[in-house]
Amino acid sequence: MDEIICCLNCATKILVTSHTAPDGDAVGSLLAMGLALDAMGKDVVLYNESQIPAVYRFLPGVNRIVHDTDPSAFDTAVVLDCSDLARIGKIWEAVNQLPIVVNIDHHITNAEFGTCQLVETNACATTEIVYRLISAMKTPISQEIATCIYTGILTDTGSFRFSNTNPEAFEISSRMIALGVNPFHVAQHVYGTYSLGRIKLLNLALDSIEISPNRKISLMSVTQNMLKETGTQLEDADGLINYAKRIQDVRVAVMIQEMPVDDAISKNHRRHYHVSLRSDGTIDVAAIATRFGGGGHANAAGFSVVSTLQELKSNLLHWMSNIEEPFG
Repeated sequence: MDEIICCLNCATKILVTSHTAPDGDAVGSLLAMGLALDAMGKDVVLYNESQIPAVYRFLPGVNRIVHDTDPSAFDTAVVLDCSDLARIGKIWEAVNQLPIVVNIDHHITNAEFGTCQLVETNACATTEIVYRLISAMKTPISQEIATCIYTGILTDTGSFRFSNTNPEAFEISSRMIALGVNPFHVAQHVYGTYSLGRIKLLNLALDSIEISPNRKISLMSVTQNMLKETGTQLEDADGLINYAKRIQDVRVAVMIQEMPVDDAISKNHRRHYHVSLRSDGTIDVAAIATRFGGGGHANAAGFSVVSTLQELKSNLLHWMSNIEEPFG
């Protein structure tokens, strides 16, 4: 941590970024880190390739996040919540050329990229690590920073229900509330309101669910046609996998999301898909994701692939059904 603090203190212009299709931890850690560096008087740009999901647009500083930038303008990059640098999207190779790349993450599959790393796999969320880093830098935590940290921890622990919920999750959240965070306000934005389009998308996604012959695997799909029909965006599919996960006897839930059409790969009905995996705790889905070039945590992981939908489903079922032990 001391090495990272030294790098940030010496930095002139800093790019702060997190992974594409950001969740609450990716957005929360991005904003908390950016606001803290602002308070230090640094020249900071906050970047995410993807649009920020509507449920997180209430967070302080969210309008600061840009979706296009020239990495060569920076001497330092802080990469948050990414197991691999490529997860930040199309600018990753340019970012990799910067003099200093700081890797802050909590995924067990982290590739340890960058010139310095702060990877703590026991942390409940990257925002937990960011909280400790900001505290170590002796930067005051404002109510705005506290709200971002609280939101990251709340969402990545599934409202303190997931197995990654540790004592620090409660301790830090309590401190953030003491600094002025309103838990009801955060929960109302994150969980309290759904658009009509999202409800219609949920209906189509539920209809898409397939169960493996042994009833241990559920597969849910969200296609571009579903999004078009319901007038929604990919961000509206966030969290729908939990419905597939809660089906009785299911040990692994799979969410297959078709990404926007890329003409370069759309021949022979092949498309770019993002696959999310969720486990009931008996299966290490990070091992499955790694098999397909992705990563994550034992209970929550993902990967991207170019395939046909049917071929992808068949490959997933074949691979998971051959894992030792879990599906007996």
